[in-house]
Amino acid sequence: MDEGTAKFNIMLSEELKKFSNEVNSKIYFEYDLKKSNWFNIGGKAKIYFRPDNLPDLILFIKRFGYKEKIHILGAGSNTLISDNTFDGAVIRLGKNFSNISILPNSVIVAGSACLDKKLSDFALANEVGGFEFLACIPGTVGGGLKMNAGCFNREFKDLLISIQAIDKEGRVLTIPANKVIFKYRSNDLPDNLIFLSASFKGEKKDKDEIKKEVFELKNKKDNTQPTKIKTSGSTFKNPINQSDKKVWQLIKESVPLDTSFGDACISDKHCNFFVNKNNASFDDMNKLIKFVQDAVQKKTGILLEKEIKILE
Repeated sequence: MDEGTAKFNIMLSEELKKFSNEVNSKIYFEYDLKKSNWFNIGGKAKIYFRPDNLPDLILFIKRFGYKEKIHILGAGSNTLISDNTFDGAVIRLGKNFSNISILPNSVIVAGSACLDKKLSDFALANEVGGFEFLACIPGTVGGGLKMNAGCFNREFKDLLISIQAIDKEGRVLTIPANKVIFKYRSNDLPDNLIFLSASFKGEKKDKDEIKKEVFELKNKKDNTQPTKIKTSGSTFKNPINQSDKKVWQLIKESVPLDTSFGDACISDKHCNFFVNKNNASFDDMNKLIKFVQDAVQKKTGILLEKEIKILE
């Protein structure tokens, strides 16, 4: 590190400490991220900010957004984190960003830190249908919007009315769903937007019918996907524009399923789920991902696109 960089980091550290005394939200330095993701892999974040309210978040973005790389971390259910220190700020929205409420005509407003399952449970309690599939998605509303998450032929875009977000200047925006181009596991919104909340439209539905559908979907998921282990869900996206086959079929045809690197291995229940069976490193998991990617491309000519997000 040169002298100029060192001086800048010292000044920035002092600014951040001053900021932490001005707000109610918590800010941490050299924060361990290993327990903040489902893989249970990762190093530290130089800065870890846990905003508990919108004014604190806006102030942080205005003061430090142009000085630091920023990564928004939700439930950590689809994120692989490097063992090296992340040289920037990881923001994880606090509990006040997980509020949820119902409006007339079966409209539900949910904060972006709200868990998908909590949103599904809330809809059930209020006899609003359409949210059943969210009981099977292990993430947050913000993460679901970011990647247009879905399962069982349903996606976030199918329910969305609008998104509230802040941009890199700290301005609050309301974005109607019809102004967003959603694709399979993606959208065309700028990467630097921070989602705050979203409005969704469901339909009035009998509570017992909702319970039955949720039960059936959960059973289907539990019978085909691993649970209660250190995994981050689907590793690769289905190559919908290149093959009629699902990604797990391509992996099964191309890769020895007992392949492992250190403690990183392929689930014996669903081969698009990779598992940290004990104490896998970032490099172990990354090597496994690359090995599978290369093997499928060599066998089929298809380059698989990662669905999990990598923070390094």
